[in-house]
Amino acid sequence: MSKLFDEKLSALGITLTENQYEQFDKYYELLVEWNKVMNLTGITEYEEVNEKHFIDSLSIVKVVDISKVNTVIDIGTGAGFPGIPLKIAFPHLKITLLDSLNKRIKYLNTVIENLGLEDIQTIHGRAEDFARKEEHREQYDIVVSRAVANLSTLSELCIPYVKIGGMFIPYKSGEIEEEVKEAQTAIKILGARKKEIIKFTLPGSDINRSFVKIEKVKNTGKKFPRKAGLPGKEPIK
Repeated sequence: MSKLFDEKLSALGITLTENQYEQFDKYYELLVEWNKVMNLTGITEYEEVNEKHFIDSLSIVKVVDISKVNTVIDIGTGAGFPGIPLKIAFPHLKITLLDSLNKRIKYLNTVIENLGLEDIQTIHGRAEDFARKEEHREQYDIVVSRAVANLSTLSELCIPYVKIGGMFIPYKSGEIEEEVKEAQTAIKILGARKKEIIKFTLPGSDINRSFVKIEKVKNTGKKFPRKAGLPGKEPIK
């Protein structure tokens, strides 16, 4: 357990048990170990992973009351961020991790097993395909994504999973007003509306984080998301 990590958690108002600290440390070890054989992250130094992956993932507490959230899906989860840190810190959450790369799914399953996490599932596949399945479409309180994609594309991949009254909250950085403006049409067509943009600096760092709160107000039309690959190639304008 790192004193620095503890201070940054406190700044976010998060208190962990001994077991949760151990889970974060074990997660770190598995990340570094698997990173030797597959590309999971360019960040491997202990304090840096704590800050740029763990604290960053948890910083969503600045924009949403997690105690009122039940179901979360993390689209394009990659190495498990933000889904796994959220599950460790808030065990009540029911979390789904979706990623298109099977190797990463194997790694995530190993992490889940080694950390003894429950009520968390992985899905191997594309966001466009699983958004059409009844058990996932409009079933989640919150949809999160740290995936790198412009907001129009990301909205089409994520908003279909959000239940009415729920939120899509993408993790973005820096100045995003222009990107949000360009995504307004897509957000509206997909049955949602932009509530607000919240910007802050991660505790004890100079890393700027921006969250966009996008609220689902009505059902997403059946034609969305369009078939795999299209949301990226031809974003809704």
